[in-house]
Formats: sequence, C-alpha cells, structure tokens
Amino acid sequence: MLLKSSYETLESIAYRLLSHAGDHKIWLLEGPMGSGKTTLIKALCRALQTIHTVNSPTFSIINEYETIDHTPIYHFDCYRLNHIDDAIALDFESYFSSGCYCFIEWPSKIKAILPLHYFLITIEIETPTTRNLICTR
Repeated sequence: MLLKSSYETLESIAYRLLSHAGDHKIWLLEGPMGSGKTTLIKALCRALQTIHTVNSPTFSIINEYETIDHTPIYHFDCYRLNHIDDAIALDFESYFSSGCYCFIEWPSKIKAILPLHYFLITIEIETPTTRNLICTR
C-alpha cells in the first residue's frame, strides 16, 4: 500500500494505517532523519487514544504510553543503540511478545531480534511537506 501524507492529512492516515495493519502490533518505521517517524507515531497514538504526551524516546530508548482503557503502547527509538546487546539488555523481546503495540524507529539497528511478523512503514520524503508511506505486512 502506498499513501501520500502531509501534516494536514496525518490524522486520517493514522486511522487508515491502523485499519490496514490488521492484527499486527509490531510496527517498524524506516526513513531518513527528519522524515516524520515520530510525528506519525504521535498521530497513531492519538488515534489509539493515549492519555500521555508522546515524545521521541531518543535518549530513553523506550517510552511507554497508556490508552484510556489502560493498555500500554511502547515506542522505541533505536538510533542511539550501539550494539544489538544494548537492545537485549533492555529486554526488547519481552515488549515484542506483550501483545501491545510496539512502534519502532530505526528497526534496522535491531534486525537480529525483530519478530518474524510485523507491519513495516517506509517513509520517503517527496517534498518538504509531503511524504510517501510505503506499507508492507
């Protein structure tokens, strides 16, 4: 599936992505720095009705948010990981097997421990205000 997104269409795109992903709870977001990975995750979390402010976990590596029905959502930013052992030490795999949404930025850094089934969104910058989202299940 290919979607064109702009900041103005982000909310509707989030709902479409959630519908298209089906039962997939592990989401991988690939794209260059500044392509909008965190911005898209913020829109997804709004659609899932989180009660917390969504911020990039650049330094904390993992952020946990809670929905209005008290379901956790996990947000990973693997950019600062130096080695796969860092992800193993943080017990990423237990989050992945939790059955909760896991939104993972820079997943190529932890490729060796990713689950077999996931929803991949590759973000391409088309213009300064438009993104192409290529979605693969």
